[in-house]
Amino acid sequence: MGFSMSSKKFNNLMNELMKNYRIYAPKLLKNKGTFSDTDMVRYGEVSKIEEIEFNKKSLFSPKEVILPITQTLFYFTEDEVIEPKVEEKNILIFLRSCDIHATKRLDEIYLKNGGVDPYYKRLRDKVKFVLIECEKSFENCFCVSMDTNKTEDYSLFVKKQGDMVSVQCKDEELIHLFHDEEKQEVAPKFIEENNIEVKIPEGLNNSIFKSEVWKEYSSRCIACGKCNTVCGTCACFTMQDIFYKDNSNVGERRRVWASCQTEGFTSMAGGHGFRKDKGERMRFKVMHKVYDFKKRFGYHMCVGCGRCDDICPEYISFSNCVNKLNEAVKEES
Repeated sequence: MGFSMSSKKFNNLMNELMKNYRIYAPKLLKNKGTFSDTDMVRYGEVSKIEEIEFNKKSLFSPKEVILPITQTLFYFTEDEVIEPKVEEKNILIFLRSCDIHATKRLDEIYLKNGGVDPYYKRLRDKVKFVLIECEKSFENCFCVSMDTNKTEDYSLFVKKQGDMVSVQCKDEELIHLFHDEEKQEVAPKFIEENNIEVKIPEGLNNSIFKSEVWKEYSSRCIACGKCNTVCGTCACFTMQDIFYKDNSNVGERRRVWASCQTEGFTSMAGGHGFRKDKGERMRFKVMHKVYDFKKRFGYHMCVGCGRCDDICPEYISFSNCVNKLNEAVKEES
């Protein structure tokens, strides 16, 4: 069901929603970019539609809302463990089709991969999606190649045009908010073509590990881990125990994002480690995104958002790498 209203009326609805929901969306952060005179788009809490950036791709994915960069799992004393209180409000996230698909990938890892992660589930169960359109394909996006350019998995669709807002509501729990609004046909439009086309190799297997393709990245990659940080589907983390200064027997355990591209990620007891070469790490990441994950779950992990290409200080392109991989597989066969 679709509705049309002014921005002012929609903001009144947002105020009503905020009684039960925390609302997150991409926001334009002035002068918060790489350089002092550049801006950044990143997810944050919003209270009115004017704060939402509809026309630019966010640097970070909305993953950090449901899988925080740093998350306290429990506090400990000498004789007890206490879990932190859970936020009572539910969560609404404004996001694009590829990011909805990315959340599905996280669900596979944290909810369906041999067990249920309770810390992830507590937040995930609170989430409803608000779809926003991509009116054009952004730089470095290849969502069409990954079949993530379209989705039906959302509660609301919101489109702002000037001072008017169009809304499609598919959620019975939210439909009552719109009973006084003007009805009209509202449906999202989805991207049908990107500037970049990615071809996943057919017949890909472990024999590609020895390919010359990976050697290029041994010298180019600087192991900063930025590609993992902005990715909507990277799910690795490490644990940190924080001991308080005033009592070394009291502290907290935190889950913190980790990166398979950085030094020390594979370090083991006795000083052993795997994939010390940066090209080997690139191989591990790429194969996980377009090979290993699909073998287990039936579809590719990468959603084609292009954020890894956007952020890389060495201009390493994931999409380029996959296409090079495709050519290498053809040459071998």
